[in-house]
Amino acid sequence: MAAVDGRYDQAICCGDIVGYGADPNRATDWVREHCQVVVRGNHDKAGCGLTDAHEFNAAAQAAAFWTRENLTPENLAWLREMPAGPAQVSDSGSDFHIVHGSLRDEDEYLVGAGDATAEFEHLPHQVTFFGHTHVQGGFVAQGKIIKALRPYHNADISTLTLELQEREKYLLNPGSIGQPRDGDPRAALVIYSPGDKALEYWRIPYDIDGAQKRILEAGLPDVLAQRLGFGR
Repeated sequence: MAAVDGRYDQAICCGDIVGYGADPNRATDWVREHCQVVVRGNHDKAGCGLTDAHEFNAAAQAAAFWTRENLTPENLAWLREMPAGPAQVSDSGSDFHIVHGSLRDEDEYLVGAGDATAEFEHLPHQVTFFGHTHVQGGFVAQGKIIKALRPYHNADISTLTLELQEREKYLLNPGSIGQPRDGDPRAALVIYSPGDKALEYWRIPYDIDGAQKRILEAGLPDVLAQRLGFGR
């Protein structure tokens, strides 16, 4: 967060605050203090006991159950009360939505253009942000043509700018701070400037070794530490 300090007016979270890492209280405390708008993710629901994690693989299940036992009572209660999406945000005279999975279903995965096609039919605003896939990028609708957006970064701290076009609609994924799934292990986020009709995709290195060490020291499955190094 130091890399983007002073560059944003409010922080917004599309969910999955907890679920894989060994710092669920630190992550939840940060979101509670700093995020003005937040919607829950499927790992938040499993981590606080709202769902039984039956749909998760064995490693994710183990992390969810460990998270429940290690959250403070205050953070456990806060996660249980966190709202489902969609949430509408107003900024600089523009309105946009944030969701976890999709506008229609908080647990739906928008992976390919076919998934996004059905979703675009329901979007009331030009821009909607989603999470869930942990893949930075998203989709743009140019009339009936749906195109995937997959930003490619090469520098250590990298930004790519997307200029929003008036007649297009956008489903945009900021990516994931700590659990990316696009092969780039760096933290991912976006900075959105509604008044300028522009968005910056960011990738930022962080202490992966330290995060891996804490996962292993907590007794969580090894694979949860290993995958951080691969961004998968």
